[in-house]
Amino acid sequence: MADTGVAETLLRRLEKADDGVDSVEVSGSLGVDHQLVVGAVKSLQALGDIISAELRSSKHWELTGEGKEIAEQGSHEARVFSSVPAEGLAQTELMKLAFGKVGFSKAMSNKWIRVDKAHEGGPRIFKAIESIEDQVREKLLLVQKGQASQLEEKEKNELKKRKLLSEVTVKSYWITKGDSFSTTITKQETELTPEMIASGSWKEKKFKPYNFEAMGVAPDCGHLHPLMKVRTQFRQIFLEMGFTEMPTNNFIESSFWNFDSLFQPQQHPARDQHDTFFLSDPALAHQFPQDYLERVRKVHSEGGYAVMFTLYFEKFTPVRYFSIDRVFRNETLDATHLAEFHQIEGVVADYGLTLGDLMGVLHQFFTKLGITKLRFKPAYNPYTEPSMEVFSYHEGLKKWVEVGNSGVFRPEMLLPMGLPEDVSVIAWGLSLERPTMIKYGINNIRELVGHKVNLQMVYDSPICRLDS
Repeated sequence: MADTGVAETLLRRLEKADDGVDSVEVSGSLGVDHQLVVGAVKSLQALGDIISAELRSSKHWELTGEGKEIAEQGSHEARVFSSVPAEGLAQTELMKLAFGKVGFSKAMSNKWIRVDKAHEGGPRIFKAIESIEDQVREKLLLVQKGQASQLEEKEKNELKKRKLLSEVTVKSYWITKGDSFSTTITKQETELTPEMIASGSWKEKKFKPYNFEAMGVAPDCGHLHPLMKVRTQFRQIFLEMGFTEMPTNNFIESSFWNFDSLFQPQQHPARDQHDTFFLSDPALAHQFPQDYLERVRKVHSEGGYAVMFTLYFEKFTPVRYFSIDRVFRNETLDATHLAEFHQIEGVVADYGLTLGDLMGVLHQFFTKLGITKLRFKPAYNPYTEPSMEVFSYHEGLKKWVEVGNSGVFRPEMLLPMGLPEDVSVIAWGLSLERPTMIKYGINNIRELVGHKVNLQMVYDSPICRLDS
């Protein structure tokens, strides 16, 4: 039966009804799926005030597939009891039956059967009583007949626990006549045409009202990955704060720039192969400013960072830099860790910078991210002193969580570069993936990056705007 036919039948029934009709009862009497009746209700509602429909919900108990089988053939335990002859049955033979394992356990619990473990042919099952009453089947038959109210809640829940019953919620519409009720369906016009205007026929026609709350058609275009959307927001914040973006296309770097120039001790765990990826070809790097390399070597081996060096910078000017780059590490993959991720870094170099300047810039930066509740905790980094971990109060988790790391670069690191002695460098870093996962409600990082990414997620995720 088509939607139009169902709608017309519904209107005729409603005309004869004193107060109203129920959509489930209508679908049952017509022998059609309930969703077809629901579709007819919504179509009639779209035509104006022809009908009024109130959504209602009710619960009832239904037999599961296994429950229907038991109602027809008997419970597993009853069938086990019936399968045991007077001379007994070998336990191994009983367990071969489809209902044997579950039925044996229940029948033993009911003390309907007993096991003779001393039997020479192996354990043998015998009936422990002459007859039984299959109450499980009887209860299920009551439910099947629509008499579930005769059972106590405890009995229903026991059958539900055995997955023989399920409680089903049914949503239906209570349909009544509207102010403009009619059994005749008049199609409403959806647009005003030049012909209607010229002939004046528009005065006699009924037009379908516009739904100004409806969503527009999604544009047929490419879609940015959520990481790229949040990255754009981060980049805009840095630019607003007067930062310059550093090049971020050098994925492979030597240990000299990664560790030595950052004053990482030779025995630091990050230098081990279990924490860092190393290349076999080329295995060594040779392209360094030799005078700078020598100064770094001297600081590592002898100290003496206060000695004035040949200037690496011809002329220093205060700068603010940032980068959003890919980072690679030797990591076991799980819901919160990947072998590659994005690192967001901010660096400020100027005369006389202090820890207070670092805290002030961090407050400004995180406030623009919508994070205002900050705490700082002393930490250790080989290349900064002092160092601070940055924590923010997470309203959802109701606790303080780490959102970044920061510090003031050590003079041992700066002076070999030839920076003036009264120049300080403050810096901080955080992940791009963590705030993106929070903003988009993603719990598993592998659903955000990598081969498990659902492209539909990229299509569906709207533009992200950070709270500020």
